Amino acid sequence: MNKPLQTAKYVIWDVIAALMAWASFFVFRKLQIEGLDFDLTLWVQDRNFWLGIIILPLAWCALYWFQGTYKNVYRKSRLKELQMTFYATLIGVIVIFFVLILDDVISSYRYYYLSFLILFLLQFGLTYLGRVIITSHTAKQVHTRRIGFPTLLVGSKEKAYKTYEDLENQAVYSGNLFVGFLTVNGHIDERLPKVMPHLGSTADINTIIEKYHIEEVIFAIEDNENEKIKEIIRLLDRRDDVILKITPNLRDIIYGSVKIDSIFHSPLITINPRPMAQWQYSFKRLMDIVFSLLALIILSPVFLVTALVVKCTSPGPVFYAQERIGYRGKPFKMHKFRSMYIDAESAGPALSSDNDPRITPFGRIMRKYRLDEIPQFYNVLKGTMSIVGPRPERQYFIDQIVERAPEYLLLQKVKPGITSWGQVKYGYAENVDEMVERLRYDLLYLENMSLATDIKILLYTIIIILQGRGK
Repeated sequence: MNKPLQTAKYVIWDVIAALMAWASFFVFRKLQIEGLDFDLTLWVQDRNFWLGIIILPLAWCALYWFQGTYKNVYRKSRLKELQMTFYATLIGVIVIFFVLILDDVISSYRYYYLSFLILFLLQFGLTYLGRVIITSHTAKQVHTRRIGFPTLLVGSKEKAYKTYEDLENQAVYSGNLFVGFLTVNGHIDERLPKVMPHLGSTADINTIIEKYHIEEVIFAIEDNENEKIKEIIRLLDRRDDVILKITPNLRDIIYGSVKIDSIFHSPLITINPRPMAQWQYSFKRLMDIVFSLLALIILSPVFLVTALVVKCTSPGPVFYAQERIGYRGKPFKMHKFRSMYIDAESAGPALSSDNDPRITPFGRIMRKYRLDEIPQFYNVLKGTMSIVGPRPERQYFIDQIVERAPEYLLLQKVKPGITSWGQVKYGYAENVDEMVERLRYDLLYLENMSLATDIKILLYTIIIILQGRGK
């Protein structure tokens, strides 16, 4: 599969649709609403016409990217595409009217409503027409097995073979190209190796995913092996690039856990690898950039004064960079104003406490009002951190936490943050016990992650800072 080419098809059509929609709408406005004669020379002299021709295709594509339209281009649903195109068009047309059209002078508001409706229908109709053609052609290629998604089957007994048969013999092929299967407890149904290779055990799952470029993992294990699912999924905690599906039992169906994308496909429980929709991730990143820039500009006097006081009150550098573990377990340098004396960890890694003698007098003031964390807005701009997210820790302490609470690795599915639910509810941890205790709140954040939750956490953090209740 050529994903860049497939993405380019959607982008090129969206540009063409935007040009056609705007040009057609402009002609309609001049002829039907403003009552002008067909005079091309007058129209091309109109500034709004050229603004639309130059800016709108780029603006529409940016909106679609922000929405997540160009993600998973081989897995599109025509019904979901209809919904996404409708909402994006509605938002875009409203913006166009405020920017380009509402300064026009016409005789009646009725013409505004008519113009809005015509532009919406043109933009929506032309955009969706091309998209549904591309998506339908892609779906046909999937259903006819010309393209597919490398799939790994976890399970080796009767249920695994039955799942394979169901997926291979379903009325409409879903695109699962089985690369092989992994054993859970060792026993292998004799029929399974005849249809796909045995690639090892579940301990090898990450290696297999990387080696064979797996896009989908299907768990088809026996009921008496269900306790293994959490253990296996924990091995995939850092991945958000693989779709995980589980074959349901009767209880799952009764409780409504099973969601299907097509009436022809076999029912499977899909485990969403990402806590939020793509458009929310895009908006979260936009919020991070805007808020960080504003914070660095507004707090620049505080930044300069803090740096000067740090330099004058204790020997050593103004800034302190420490390696932390971030998104997908990747290390990065987190920047802070130095609040401890130099060589504070000469005896090895250690967490700070309220009466820590390593903290300078001004360092205590900085920590109380979290002034030491202002340089972390630079990390946010770089993309290694977010404004809101679980606090990043050092590998030394992560190893100790994971021994007691393996679910900690779930936090590495998202970017670490300057502030978090755990920070607001619990504060800084002084030992591993408190880190494990704080983990509960960070896991709750992961389960309830949304833009609204981020805004609430941010507001509570501001209140804590203003009250000087930083711990």
